[in-house]
Amino acid sequence: MATVERLWTAPAGGEPMEARESVTAVADGGLRGDRYFAGKGYYSPYDVCQVTLVDSGALAEIAEGYGIDLTDGRHRRNIVVDADVVDLLQARFRVGGAVLEGTRRRPPCAHVEQVAGEAGVAEALGDERGGVCADVVEGGEITVGDELTVEQRYDEPGALAEAIRERYEERGGSVGPPEPGREDSSE
Repeated sequence: MATVERLWTAPAGGEPMEARESVTAVADGGLRGDRYFAGKGYYSPYDVCQVTLVDSGALAEIAEGYGIDLTDGRHRRNIVVDADVVDLLQARFRVGGAVLEGTRRRPPCAHVEQVAGEAGVAEALGDERGGVCADVVEGGEITVGDELTVEQRYDEPGALAEAIRERYEERGGSVGPPEPGREDSSE
């Protein structure tokens, strides 16, 4: 079972990451107290991840292979877990009291290296070690030591269709406004 090992937030872009024992995830918003939740991230509003996750195993690989210790939060990711976070892409998963959905990889950039203050950080976070982005589907408290469990995978046959069907039904059978000039043909 995967667990949360560390939690990090930063109040603004370029500010050092601060270790937390717990954070509040807000649906469709991110982590309360984090730079991107507040709209103060370096890439706000253009390239925003509500929540970022990184594998503690990837951080250990970086320490061993590159001689760079990023366990102090200089990786700039919010949640450190003992699991391959790439497996969380196309999945809905529970972390503590919150439900998240893996959306895309979070590759490193020159900014992370600049803020870390150490040459080689961006390269070290490459090759799928940079973590992933996730959206908050259901808000809740996340605490160090909480379990991470996958609730639904969208890459399994039929799972994506089922997820679309559920969202369709939640919206009352509507997928959006009717096309202009097109009448309802159900009469």
